[in-house]
Amino acid sequence: MPEKQPGWCVYIVRCADDSLYTGVATDLERRLQEHNGAARGGAKYTRARRPVELVYQEPFATRSEAGKREYQIKAMSRQQKLALIEAG
Repeated sequence: MPEKQPGWCVYIVRCADDSLYTGVATDLERRLQEHNGAARGGAKYTRARRPVELVYQEPFATRSEAGKREYQIKAMSRQQKLALIEAG
């Protein structure tokens, strides 16, 4: 499991069907447990695509910064996201 980061984190997980899901969290370890069904919660998208694996994370000090970066990543093509993951 990833270590807990202070503040906010933008992350990308690879789902069992090889799709990519991007989100933000303050407690990434808890959020991954939710996505994988070990804890209550998680996104509807990932519930049908378990298990998920963390492939990218980027820390931010504020929710605003994290949200802006999440928006940028979600606007990227799959190829751009894969390049980001590879570089990260």
